[in-house]
Amino acid sequence: MSTLSAIEILAPGAYASLQDGGRRGYRRIGVPWAGVLDPRLMRIANALVGNADSDPVIECFDGGLQVAARGAPLRVAVAGDAVIELEREGDRRALAAWRSVTLADGEILRIRRISGGRIAMLAVAGLAVPAVMGSASTYARAALGGLDGCALTKGARLAVKVANDGPERVLPHPPLADGGPIRVVPGPQADHFSAATMEAFLTGEYRVTTEADRMGVRLGGPVLDHLGAREIVSDATVPGSIQVPGKGQPIVLLADAQTAGGYPKIATVISADIPRLAACRPGQAVRFAVVSGTDGERLARMAETATRDLLASIRPLVADGVDVAALYSANLVSGVVLALTSDAGTHVTPADPDGRPNRQESPT
Repeated sequence: MSTLSAIEILAPGAYASLQDGGRRGYRRIGVPWAGVLDPRLMRIANALVGNADSDPVIECFDGGLQVAARGAPLRVAVAGDAVIELEREGDRRALAAWRSVTLADGEILRIRRISGGRIAMLAVAGLAVPAVMGSASTYARAALGGLDGCALTKGARLAVKVANDGPERVLPHPPLADGGPIRVVPGPQADHFSAATMEAFLTGEYRVTTEADRMGVRLGGPVLDHLGAREIVSDATVPGSIQVPGKGQPIVLLADAQTAGGYPKIATVISADIPRLAACRPGQAVRFAVVSGTDGERLARMAETATRDLLASIRPLVADGVDVAALYSANLVSGVVLALTSDAGTHVTPADPDGRPNRQESPT
């Protein structure tokens, strides 16, 4: 049974916005994709509440997001390494991420902080956001999509068409962090830099500066000198493009970046690694490694396979939140022994690996 309800933003935290899979097909007329910075987190969060893969979610940074159910119970889920708190009738308790939970009318969910990376996704079952140019994603610089084209603010209410049928769900084994270098394909203007500069780019260590948002990440580290002119005739850019302005400090473009630019691009981050870079905090060290375009495609396919495996592993929780399937599939007890009593006394024998007693006869 569906009812009309809402989720209220009590606090947006550092920055929260409505995003989905992005506004595709308009870059040729200067409209960025926008969309979530980590599609895998969006897909997991949506799967946990029963939404479609690319349904709108609330993307947030660094914690501080607080939401409340208004009008009816809401099914919500957080994907990301977040520390979460649930407030029910004035009582607060910790809640695990990577699972769904039903908020009764008036109950509050808080993302206190994000302990791994800086991005989390909050999905709400049946979140109803109108599409603009085929997407609900917020692109604040042009006031497109989302809620009035803006980032979410305190007091904002988002309409929800609620359908809370079925059990809550959990992702049993969240994805592991990848601490390897960010992989890049050279170019398209690699010829604007010397071999020595390219080597400095690939062997040096860069750090994320405080100038990092949905538009891009400015890095600090070895200076990248241009061979000639420091600017080019503006040409197309994409999320992942690494521009090098005149000062020689690279900027990696992200989802909200412009569609064209006049700085040479030394390399492009592969699609599989853009979310990793977007999640880096200011001060975090970053290194780069070169791969071929073919390898980039292969790694994208591998990342998609891994994501589908994660989605396939999501399972229902029973009413009290216990993952019974996980308990039954685990070896919770080892070293079991069986005491058999006979006329000659007690004989102790170890159990088989599957937990059944060995069928040994007691000595007579």
